[in-house]
Amino acid sequence: MNIVVAFKVVPDDQDIQVAADRSLDYSKAKNTVSTYDLNAFEAATQLAGADDKVIAVTVGPKSIDESKLKKNVLARGAEELFMIADDACDGLDAHATAEQLATLIGKVGGCDLVICGDGSADNYAQQVDVQLASKMGVPVVNAARKIDVADGAVVIERLLEDDIETVRVPLPAVVSVVPDIAVPRIPGMRDILAAGKKPMNVAAADVASASALETVSCLAPEQAERKLDIADATDEGAIEKFAAALKAAL
Repeated sequence: MNIVVAFKVVPDDQDIQVAADRSLDYSKAKNTVSTYDLNAFEAATQLAGADDKVIAVTVGPKSIDESKLKKNVLARGAEELFMIADDACDGLDAHATAEQLATLIGKVGGCDLVICGDGSADNYAQQVDVQLASKMGVPVVNAARKIDVADGAVVIERLLEDDIETVRVPLPAVVSVVPDIAVPRIPGMRDILAAGKKPMNVAAADVASASALETVSCLAPEQAERKLDIADATDEGAIEKFAAALKAAL
């Protein structure tokens, strides 16, 4: 069985800076795998048996074609990487991303199950999984907290707001997982060294995909002014005043 993990490369949010006009400065932000997709990699690796193969796929601008990032992906259990690195794929929306991923998965050589995170660490639109399944013409299940494969089907426990639902769908299928499904591993030196010998297939997009959405603006929220009241615990009644201020704030 071929298990494909679709992941997104995003700027590391710890390195994103907010300018005076509240715009976001990505110039110092390094590329990293979206946090939610790390759980998807671990879920796929744990699900794969001895005869199964885990394949990683992603789409983005040329800047994602980094040796360190590719090795990091392959060190997490994937045996092969397929990547579209093309500036024409910079800033794609969910619809265009799903279109490119569907084309890329078609080159893998057979796909039984696609696993992805339930959203991306930047936009968290939770749309790529649904639209990818539509492009591939296969069923989709989201909010998965447990996955089992048996008799040509996948049995999934879904984490709903007030309940746990168990569903069974035939393969091939697309499944998006919640972060609780598995704790991502930390690759060791042996994993990283082995990753450098695994296949890395990087190519440009065959056909440019046009985004259906236009981003009008993206600004950080306005910072709330703080009173900065400082109380000295040695002052008489300071603790009572502090407690009253907390109650008033709540």
